[in-house]
Amino acid sequence: MSNFRLLADSISNKSATIGVIGLGYVGLPLSLAFADAGYKVIGFDINDDRVRKLNSQISYIDQIKSSSIAKASSQGFSATSDFSLISSINVIILCVPTPLTLYREPDLQPIKSTLVNISRFLSDYQLLILESTTYPGTCDEVLYPFLKSAGFQVGSNFYLSYSPERVDPGNTTHTLAEIPKVVGGYSQNCLELSLLLYKSIVPSVIPVSSLRAAEMTKLLENIHRCVNIGLVNEMKIVADKMGIDIHEVVRAASTKPFGFTPYFPGPGLGGHCIPIDPFYLTWKAREFNIHTRFIELAGEVNTSMPDWVISKVSYALNSKCLSINSSKILILGLSYKKDVDDIRESPAVALLQKLSSSGAILSYSDPYISSFLDPLSGKSYISSHLYPDFLSSQDLVLIATNHSSFDYNLILNHSSTIVDTRGVYDSNLPNIIAA
Repeated sequence: MSNFRLLADSISNKSATIGVIGLGYVGLPLSLAFADAGYKVIGFDINDDRVRKLNSQISYIDQIKSSSIAKASSQGFSATSDFSLISSINVIILCVPTPLTLYREPDLQPIKSTLVNISRFLSDYQLLILESTTYPGTCDEVLYPFLKSAGFQVGSNFYLSYSPERVDPGNTTHTLAEIPKVVGGYSQNCLELSLLLYKSIVPSVIPVSSLRAAEMTKLLENIHRCVNIGLVNEMKIVADKMGIDIHEVVRAASTKPFGFTPYFPGPGLGGHCIPIDPFYLTWKAREFNIHTRFIELAGEVNTSMPDWVISKVSYALNSKCLSINSSKILILGLSYKKDVDDIRESPAVALLQKLSSSGAILSYSDPYISSFLDPLSGKSYISSHLYPDFLSSQDLVLIATNHSSFDYNLILNHSSTIVDTRGVYDSNLPNIIAA
């Protein structure tokens, strides 16, 4: 029996060992899913605190319960920062960050550093899968040359695939186990192995013709959201000038059973994907002398939204003969979206920083973020409890993130002025300023 077939059989009968590198919002749920499917899973992370917590069966992600870690541990899951254990792995899945540089260009250093860390421990007939979001050509131009220089014949004695992560933090309707996986392989053998693997944890696996097609698929998904959010954010500004509630309009348009997908406006874009991923494509497109004007314009609109919200805050305070400077302002929600504990690229953080630089006396409340150290000002904040007296002592309450656990009746009844960026309240209420 060929070595390829032995690897395929080990994946099919779940005797293969899975190694997941990067145990964040993508890698940890993926590790638990493979453990639950019956595989032995070893999670790798350079963060020793994460490794310690996982091996103590403690979760550090709000949406993942510690009991889920304990269950996976009983099924053979363990975490480590020792990359020499890669030598015992059959399938290696990279789930490391892909941020931007200061110049808004792709930063593949986490991927490249990981490849360096594992290079001495790779062996023939392993499958390497990248899940990190990146530009089309990353696998062909970065991972393939790396493997070739290490002496492997990719497609023959080593296998390379790309399957974009589709995690949506806080989404309890569409969990990882219910979301189809898109897979592209360097060769047919690479694709076959990856399809076998992902079919063990998700109900539907969609093969595409190439690594680049799979890489582009993820970018299209997120750029679709970025562009449509930019559209509705711009529509919000227009509707506001016309005295129209954009949330009412979106809800009404949503009743059309075809041709319309509802997107709701907010104070800007957040998270690791939608504010960042479009820049991966715009950067790569320049290599082909293409200027992605439409995508970049949507990015400009979304990036400008915190400033527009600040103008509404200033207007609301001016109507009370107050200025931002020295006013007591409470920000509700610091994470980038409701019911998650992720503040990456959060527009709420941008609002806090802008208000702080203007001299506001700030506080915030977020059930998922107990404390926050502003890297710009160095100021420390502790999440406040929402009591009637505290709410009434504030000059203005700014709803930046509409967490489900907030008592919105309490907030409404005890706040003199509320700037609402999420459409929580009827904009016709006397103390509500829609933003």
